[in-house]
Amino acid sequence: MQKTFRRYFLGFTLLLTANCLLQTACKFNPNMQKPGEAALQGEWQQDTVALQKKLLNYSLYHFRFSCDSFFVSVNYHSKANGGYPDSCVKNGQWAEYAKGVYRQMHDTLQLKGLFCNADFSYKNEGGCFRSGNYNEVFTLRKKTDSVIQFFPTTSVIPFNGRLIKRSTCIPKPL
Repeated sequence: MQKTFRRYFLGFTLLLTANCLLQTACKFNPNMQKPGEAALQGEWQQDTVALQKKLLNYSLYHFRFSCDSFFVSVNYHSKANGGYPDSCVKNGQWAEYAKGVYRQMHDTLQLKGLFCNADFSYKNEGGCFRSGNYNEVFTLRKKTDSVIQFFPTTSVIPFNGRLIKRSTCIPKPL
């Protein structure tokens, strides 16, 4: 009985290994960056928010896309501190940063990464504001070659991003 079990187990293991080699899920990750979306390569700055002087809170995005990677800084402005200590909220203004990889499918841009410090180092848990995973999804509408309208899924207010510096993807080793 034990001999039969060993044979079946060995056969199952070999079948699973052979099947895994044929499946894309079992391939190693590439050792080079992917090229990303050519139209997004470069730095994009959000235009000012309509009626921002009348709003209690608003944020301004700055994106940098390089190949399949992104770096985003979000500058927050608030007339109320939102429950954060005064040491975190400097005169109602603060920034959060994140980096990671992005994927665009049709008109949907998905950003997946981690919160980080302004110098790209990963942010430790605790302290001011958010840390850990950063996930954000936008619907994009191209207005011109240098203006894209972003529709965040976490907000009802779309915004325009203006291209301030074009770049070309030169994939780097990971």
